[in-house]
Amino acid sequence: MPERHLPRPGDLRPLLQFRRPILSPVSRRLSAALTIEDLRRIAKRRTPRAAFDYTDGGAEGELSLARARQAFHDVEFRPSILRDVATVDTAADVLGGRSALPFGIAPTGFTRLMHSDGEIAGARVAAEAGVPFALSTLGTRSIEEVKAANPYGRNWFQLYMWKDRERSMALVERAAAAGFDTLLVTVDVPVAGARLRDTRNGMSIPPALTARTVLDAIPRPRWWFDLLTTEPLSFASLGRLSGTVASHVNSTFDATVTFEDLVWITDQWPNKLVVKGIQTIEDARAVVDLGVDGIVLSNHGGRQLDRAPVPFHLLPQVARELSNDTEILLDSGIMSGADIVAAIALGAQFTLVGRAYLYGLMAGGEAGVRRAVEILSSQVTRTMQLLGVTSLAELTPQHVTQLHRLTERP
Repeated sequence: MPERHLPRPGDLRPLLQFRRPILSPVSRRLSAALTIEDLRRIAKRRTPRAAFDYTDGGAEGELSLARARQAFHDVEFRPSILRDVATVDTAADVLGGRSALPFGIAPTGFTRLMHSDGEIAGARVAAEAGVPFALSTLGTRSIEEVKAANPYGRNWFQLYMWKDRERSMALVERAAAAGFDTLLVTVDVPVAGARLRDTRNGMSIPPALTARTVLDAIPRPRWWFDLLTTEPLSFASLGRLSGTVASHVNSTFDATVTFEDLVWITDQWPNKLVVKGIQTIEDARAVVDLGVDGIVLSNHGGRQLDRAPVPFHLLPQVARELSNDTEILLDSGIMSGADIVAAIALGAQFTLVGRAYLYGLMAGGEAGVRRAVEILSSQVTRTMQLLGVTSLAELTPQHVTQLHRLTERP
C-alpha cells in the first residue's frame, strides 16, 4: 500500500491555474465552440425558428442535404507517416488569384435575416482571412457596400437571371465596375425548391409578427432588437418586396434560361465566369465546351431538387475527365476542414462554404464568422499535417477513400 499524507500547500501551487474570466458573453460562447456543429447549436438557441430553419433546412424530405453530409462522413483518409509537416501551406490558386485558404464564403440570400451584420461581416472576415467573398443576387447589402467592406480582397458576384434581363445585366455591370473579379452564374434554380420548413414556419421577408413569432421572440430578445433597430430588412438588388421566399423566386427568376443565354451572359462579363449548380458529368462537359472558366459542383446545399446527385460523389469522375479543361469548385455538405481537404484531394481546386459561415454569423455576428473561419482553417491545417502533406498540391486521390452506402442498382 502506498504511504499517504496530506498535500502541502507548496505541492498544490503548480496545480492552481486560474484562467482570466471572459467578460463578454459573445466571446465566451464563441471561444467554447470547437466545431461548426458547436456554432450551429449556439445559432439555434439564439435565432428565431423561422430564420434558423431557413438556413438549416433543405427541400422536401431533406434527403439531398443529409446525403451530401453523409458523403463526407463516409471518407476514410490514408495518411503518410514520417514526413516533415512542421510548416503547412494552405494557399490555393483559384480563378486567376490567390486565396490563403482552400475555401471561400459562398453566396447566400437574406443574410441580414440571420444577423444584422449580414454580408458586411462575411466580407470583412474574408478580407482578414485572405479568401474570396461571394455576394448573392438576393443579398441584403449592395455591391458597393460589400466592396467598401472588402476593398482590397477578392469579391465575387453570384447571378440569378431575372425575367427582366436589363435589370440582371445592370447588376453585372455594377459588379464589374466595382472590381468584382468573378461572376458565379447559378443555373439550378429555374423555380423555387419546396422548402417545407419555410412553409410550415410562415417564413416571409420581412418577418411577420404573428402570435407564434412573438412567442418565439421571448427567449431571443437580442435578435429582435437588432432587427427592429437597424435598417429595414430588404433585398439590396430587388428593393423592398414582401412575401415568401418561393414567391419572390417564382415571380422574379427566369425559368426559360438555356445554354444560349449562358453564352450571351459570358459575352457581357469581362472577367472570370463560373457556372454554379452542375450536377451531372454531361452538363459539366457542355458548359466547359462553351468556354467557361470554372464550374461549381453543387446541388444548392440540398435546397432545390431533393434526391439530387451528391456533388462529392460526382467529383472524382468530373476531375478525371475535365480537370485539364476547367477549374472545378465544390460546395454542398461541407461542415469541417477535413471535408475541404477531402474535396481537394479528389480533384477540386477550391470549395465554398455557406451554412458553416451562416451558423457563425447567427452565433455571434462578425465575431462568429471569424470563429467559423478559424475553426475551418485550423481543421484544414491539422488534417493536412496528419495526412503527411505540406501543400494542397501534394493531396491526391490516394489520400482518400469514399466508402459507399448508396450504390446504383444495375
